[in-house]
Amino acid sequence: MYPKDTKPKFNNLKSKKASSFHEFARSTNDAWDIDDEEDEDFLRNPSPTPLGLHSRSFSCYIIEFSNFFSSSAVRSTLQKQQSLPVRPIIPLVARISDQNASGAPPMTVREKSRLDKFRQLLASPNTDLEELRKHSWSGIPREVRPITWRLLSGYLPANKERRELVLKRKRDEYFGFIEQYYHSRTDEHYKDTYRQIHIDIPRTNPLIPLFQQPAVQEVFERILFIWAIRHPASGYVQGINDLVTPFFVVFLSEFVTEDVENFEVAALPLDTQRNIEADSFWCMSKLLDGIQDNYTFAQPGIQNKVKALEELVSRIDEDIHNHFKRYEVEYLQFAFRWMNNLLMRELPLRCTIRLWDTYQAEAEGFSHFHLYVCAAFLIEWRKEILSMIDFQGLLMLLQNLPTIHWGNEEVGLLLAEAYRLKYMFADAPSHYKR
Repeated sequence: MYPKDTKPKFNNLKSKKASSFHEFARSTNDAWDIDDEEDEDFLRNPSPTPLGLHSRSFSCYIIEFSNFFSSSAVRSTLQKQQSLPVRPIIPLVARISDQNASGAPPMTVREKSRLDKFRQLLASPNTDLEELRKHSWSGIPREVRPITWRLLSGYLPANKERRELVLKRKRDEYFGFIEQYYHSRTDEHYKDTYRQIHIDIPRTNPLIPLFQQPAVQEVFERILFIWAIRHPASGYVQGINDLVTPFFVVFLSEFVTEDVENFEVAALPLDTQRNIEADSFWCMSKLLDGIQDNYTFAQPGIQNKVKALEELVSRIDEDIHNHFKRYEVEYLQFAFRWMNNLLMRELPLRCTIRLWDTYQAEAEGFSHFHLYVCAAFLIEWRKEILSMIDFQGLLMLLQNLPTIHWGNEEVGLLLAEAYRLKYMFADAPSHYKR
C-alpha cells in the first residue's frame, strides 16, 4: 500500500508516549517523505502523487496529517489496537444533490411563496440587497441561487440594467488574465505554484465524477493559478482549491437540473463553460478578499480563529474543553482544517452550498460567523466526544464525523444554534475570555 520505506510505524501506539499528538506525529513522520526525484519527474510527467507534499508549510502538514489520519488503513490499525469498533465507511454518493432538485416532492405553498418573493426582489430595477440577505439567511431556492449568489458576493450590481454589461466586462477581464498569465505556469518563478495546484486538483472531491473530468480539472487549474499570481501576498495555499467547488456547482446548476455529479461539462457550449469558469473565479475572489489573512504567511487568520474557538468552547461547554485537555487534544489538530476549508471536508457538498447561502447573507459570514458555526458543530457531537477516552479515538472521531446523510434540516439546526451563540457571545467577548 505504501512505497518502500514510507510505511508508517505504529508499533508504539499502545504506549503512553503515543497518547499525545506530538509523539504520534513523530511515530509516523516518515509517511510524508517523498523521493527527491519527484520534482524532476513532474515536468516530464505531471501526475499527482498519492502521498504528502514537498513543501512542508505548517498548513500542509496539518492537512496532510488530517488526510492521512482519515485513511482507512490508519483507522483500522488504530481501532484494532484500541479495541474500538470499526465505523463503516459510507461512500460519498449524491453529495451535490439538493432537496429542491428535480425528482423531489412538489414544491409546498410556503416554498412557492418564498421563490416568488425572491423573483420579485431580483426583478426590481434596483434589488434591495438587505431584503435579499434577510430572505437568503434561511436558504435560497435553487432556481434563483446562481443570480442571488452573484449579487450577495458583490460580483453583480444591484441595478438590473447594468448586470449584463458588468458580466460581459468581468468575464472578458478574466480571460484577459488567462491570455496574459497562464502561459507562465511553467516559468521557473511559478512552476512550484502550478505544481502544487496540479497535485491538489485531483484530491478535490475525489469520489464525485464531475470533478475528475479533465475539462473540469483544467478549469480549476486556471482559476487557482490566476488567483495565486494576482495575490502574491498569499499565493496558492492548499485548501483554496476546495473553495472553488460550491461556486462551480451552483453556476453549473443554471444549465443542469439532474445528476450534476455525472454531468459531462464538455458537452456544454464553449461560451457557457467559459461563463461558468469566469463567474466562479470572481465569486471565489470576492470570498477570499474577506479571509485572505487565513492564507498569508503563517496563516495568522486561521490561528487566531482556532484560538478564539478554544476560548469560546471553554465557556460554552467546559466538559468538552476539559476532556480535550485531559487527553491532550489540541484544537489546532482538528479545527485548523475547519477554518482552512470552511468545514468543506466535514460536510457533504450539498450542505456546504446551503451553509454558504447563510454565510453570504450574514455580515462577515465566512470569517466572523463561521467561528460560531464551528463551535455549534463541535457541540453537536458532544455525546460522542465525551464517550471517547483516548487521544487516537478522539482525533479519529473529529476527523471523520458522520455527516454523510446530512441535509438542509441538519444545516438549518446548526445555523440556528450558531446564531444563538453569536447573539449570546459576539457582543460580550468577556463572556468567553478567561
